[in-house]
Amino acid sequence: MKTAKKKGADWELDFYSRPVLESDGHKRWELLITTTPLANDNVAPFRFAKICPSGEVNSLWLSKALSEARGQAIEAGFGEPACLRCWRSSMRTMVQRAAKEQNLEVISSRRTFALIDWLEQRAREVYPQEKGFMTGPLALPPALIPAPALPLPEEVQGEAWAWATLPASLLRDANDWPMSFSGLLPLPKGIKDQAQVPGLRLFSQTRSLAMAGWFGGLEPVRLIVEGRQLILEAGQDDRWLVSDLDGYTAQRVASELDACQEDVGGLQFIAIQSNPDEQAFAGFWMMRDIHIA
Repeated sequence: MKTAKKKGADWELDFYSRPVLESDGHKRWELLITTTPLANDNVAPFRFAKICPSGEVNSLWLSKALSEARGQAIEAGFGEPACLRCWRSSMRTMVQRAAKEQNLEVISSRRTFALIDWLEQRAREVYPQEKGFMTGPLALPPALIPAPALPLPEEVQGEAWAWATLPASLLRDANDWPMSFSGLLPLPKGIKDQAQVPGLRLFSQTRSLAMAGWFGGLEPVRLIVEGRQLILEAGQDDRWLVSDLDGYTAQRVASELDACQEDVGGLQFIAIQSNPDEQAFAGFWMMRDIHIA
């Protein structure tokens, strides 16, 4: 009788070039993997970093590296990866091919907040110490024109919505809240308890649980205001129109979203409930509006 493999945390993956020139004159390619941490979890994440020779940037090398990473994760007690999240559209096909060889599910999503924090830390502290570090401004990738926002899928449209803020002190205990579906995150370090986290509350008296079950599949990334529209960015490049806003509301929501950049590290939330007075959540997701280099 076969023993079921222990499923561990989700993995966040980036396979891309870095600002370091190798001795052969080519830019360094590097694979980074980190587990997605749970909210208020003090356990150090599993991390895996491996440099790829410039002549072997392909799905075959990546598949072997994924196998090596999985072996290390299992040996360290983290179990099998539940899924891989990859946010670079240019690398999606290669990652999918490599992951298929390892029977791993790939989700194209920018919901890779732990990975982005790690990348930023390495850009500050690791790469500048490397021989061949490329100093000075780097050429930026061409700016993509965002696609027009589509109406939220009917499956996640409630009967009403409200804009709200929650103090960070409450979110520290989110693991203990009654909720059926969730996507919780650790609070960024240094956030004060009284700092306000902005977010969206969606209500449906009869369909809140079904909405929440469907909503997680959107891979929510961040809420933004464009003109007088409240937009949810999700997945890899999806944009969903939540609602049109009047002038006053658009200004207030935009101001609070801007403030959350400095006050709470870009933290936001979306909650789904049956009604405004309900104490339980059909679903609750944290998001972060942070820069992706």
